[in-house]
Amino acid sequence: MYKIMIVEDEEKIRCIIQSALEKWGFEVCYAEDFSKVFEEFVEKKPHLVIMDINLPVYDGFYWCSKIRAIAKVPILFLSSRSTNMDIVMAVQMGGDDYVTKPFSMEVLMAKINALLRRTYSYVEPSLEAINYKDVILSLRDNTIYYNNQSLELTKNEFKILYVLMKNHETIISREKLMQELWEDESFIDDNTLTVNINRLRKKLNEAGLEDFITTIKNQGYIIK
Repeated sequence: MYKIMIVEDEEKIRCIIQSALEKWGFEVCYAEDFSKVFEEFVEKKPHLVIMDINLPVYDGFYWCSKIRAIAKVPILFLSSRSTNMDIVMAVQMGGDDYVTKPFSMEVLMAKINALLRRTYSYVEPSLEAINYKDVILSLRDNTIYYNNQSLELTKNEFKILYVLMKNHETIISREKLMQELWEDESFIDDNTLTVNINRLRKKLNEAGLEDFITTIKNQGYIIK
C-alpha cells in the first residue's frame, strides 16, 4: 500500500483529498506542525507528497527543496497560484507535477497514480536519511539537518554519527566504532577516534545540539 503525505493547511481541502485517497486504497498522513514538515516527512516515510505552496512558517517551495536534498519521492504541487513563474519555481525546486486550485479530483487522482507508476514500477521506495529527535542525517551527502540549518560532516564524522544514531539508546564501544571505520578501509587508531569525536561534538554544539553524544565511562558512547 502506498502512503501519501498531504501538506495542506486548509483543513477542508485536506479532508476532501484524504477521503478520496482512502477510497482509492491509499494510506494517508498529513503535516501536523508546519514548522517541522521536513522532520515529519522523514518520520512518516511517504511514497508521494501533495504540497501546497502557501503555507504557514515556510512555503511549499522551501519544503520541497529540503525534501529533495534527501529523497527522490514524487512531489505534486497543489496550489491556487497558477502563474508561469510559480510553475517554473515548482519544477526548479524539484516538483514532479503541478495542479491548480480549484481542481478536479479525477485529474488529481490520475496524476497521483501516474507519478506512482513511473516512480515505483521497477524500484522499491527508499528514504536515504535517519531521523532521531528531529536530527536528520542524510545518507546521500553526509549532511546533518537540524532546526532549519544544515551541517556538513567529514567521512569519519559521518560514519561515527551514523553508527550512533542507527543504534540510539544503545552504548557503542570505542572498539565497535573503530571496527566500523576499519571496514571502510580507513585506518583509524584510538587517538584518531578521539579527535574525530571531539570535532563532531564541536560541530553539533555549534548547531545547538549540546550533549547529543554522551560518553559512558569505560564503556563507550550513546545517543539517548
